Amino acid sequence: MLAELNVKDIALIRKASADFAPGLNILTGETGTGKSVIIGSAMLALGAKARGDIVRKGAEYGYVELVFAPEGDKEQEMLSEAGFMPDEDGQLVISRRIYPGRSQIKVNGETVTAAKLRELCGGLIDIYGQNEHQSLLSEREHLRILDGFIEDRISGLKEKVKNTYDAYKEALRYEAGFDLDEGERLREAELCEFEINEIESAAVKEGEEEELSQRYKRLSNAREVLEHLSLAARRLRDIGCGEAMDDIRAAARYDEGLSSIYDELSDADSIIGSVLSEIDDYVEETELDSRSLSETEERLELIRRLFQKYGDGADKVQSYLEKRRERLRLLSDYEQNREKARKNTEKLRGELREACSKLSNERKAGAKRLCLEVQGELSELNFSSIGFEMQFKEKEPSEDGFDSVMFMVSLNPGEELKPLMEVASGGELSRIMLAIKTVLAETDDIPTLIFDEIDTGISGRTAQKVAEKLSLISASHQVICITHLPQIAAMADAHYMINKAQEDGRNVTTIERLSEEESVEELARMLSGAMVTDSVLENAREMKKLAKERKAEKRSQKAAKK
Repeated sequence: MLAELNVKDIALIRKASADFAPGLNILTGETGTGKSVIIGSAMLALGAKARGDIVRKGAEYGYVELVFAPEGDKEQEMLSEAGFMPDEDGQLVISRRIYPGRSQIKVNGETVTAAKLRELCGGLIDIYGQNEHQSLLSEREHLRILDGFIEDRISGLKEKVKNTYDAYKEALRYEAGFDLDEGERLREAELCEFEINEIESAAVKEGEEEELSQRYKRLSNAREVLEHLSLAARRLRDIGCGEAMDDIRAAARYDEGLSSIYDELSDADSIIGSVLSEIDDYVEETELDSRSLSETEERLELIRRLFQKYGDGADKVQSYLEKRRERLRLLSDYEQNREKARKNTEKLRGELREACSKLSNERKAGAKRLCLEVQGELSELNFSSIGFEMQFKEKEPSEDGFDSVMFMVSLNPGEELKPLMEVASGGELSRIMLAIKTVLAETDDIPTLIFDEIDTGISGRTAQKVAEKLSLISASHQVICITHLPQIAAMADAHYMINKAQEDGRNVTTIERLSEEESVEELARMLSGAMVTDSVLENAREMKKLAKERKAEKRSQKAAKK
């Protein structure tokens, strides 16, 4: 979930921070206090385009920081796949410094591209309100929503499609290897034969290159080695342990304590004798043979040339040899093997289409159920005459199947269905996503949802329904919502006030979390405006009380349905 939002020198904000809570987080404030700046700042951290005037006047740069506290295995897995992991405190920190004409984005202190950031954040947070940041506008998101709704029914079918697609792509690559005319076939076969003969005749053994390298090093420096060994042997012989031993033996006749010295010197004499013997053996075995050196050098050059051409190591050269033998066999019976490859590709294409068709049938059945449930939720959100369907088109098969899907909507009676992104406004789009999220509350993996403009054009009973659905979703997701409506604000698990004040003659925006009593006072202001009387305060307290009871009732009903 999103644990913290920190903003500095962005628009009206000099410095502001918010520690968000699990459940339903509500942000309220007077019109013009800069509530949209809070959501806009979060969008900036997520890679949104920054206007030239977004940095507060007089500041060197603007700064936005989002601190996430990933929870659960799915979030950890998603982060791992994107190449990121929480820091030692278990947090993921996304920050952005915005300078005039440029900006710098970091994740846990590591600079990342905007594309990498989008890949990461797509599984952490969704923001609804500004069209350019709504995943609901993406057709690919429509398919993801549908598949999430029927995941338990299609997981095996999707795996079958992916495995068959991978096999089909491999068959296509294999078949493409037969796209040769007769001249090309003969030339490639001749090249295969040459390479096979070259590798086979070399007969490189595992470890031979290292062994020859050591031998070449020894042979090429043999003369210098022998000179040093001869000098060492002469110096060892000059030590003359024998005479020294005679002298110590004579002294020991008068002092038995010297016997230990004699024994030690005797051991040293024995060791020196052994070393001299080994030197003599090495000298005798070492060749000062220019022919042997030349042969070693030629063999080493041959092996290294093969490694450079066919693979760095005897095992890789052998692997390349097997591949060339197999290719030569195919080229030898070219027409017969090409026909086998073509038939195998056609067979796998048929299996792929069959697997895609089964997946598509399940999707179409699931789409009807999804759209009916979403339409039912929308009817409670003041969309009484809405038409909501999912359009299917067939595309070239891929690892996801051959379905291209799109939500189609009619917002008014008698209007034809049109693509969702063409007909819905920001507020309508937010409430449509709210309906979808209500249906998918238990299956959707994105932990944090931010709703802006969701209360545009609604009031009364519709506002109450929106509040209940936000509360319901917040039982399994963290929800952050900016609202002007007391019905929605009353449902808050955590309530934040956005204020605008003057500092040094300039307007500044701040954000603070409200206590229970402060939340009641803010509700009273939202209910009555400037004049807050005791009766309005009592009304606000009653609204909070009823909201808690309604929230508990709805969550209890939801738990009972499971």
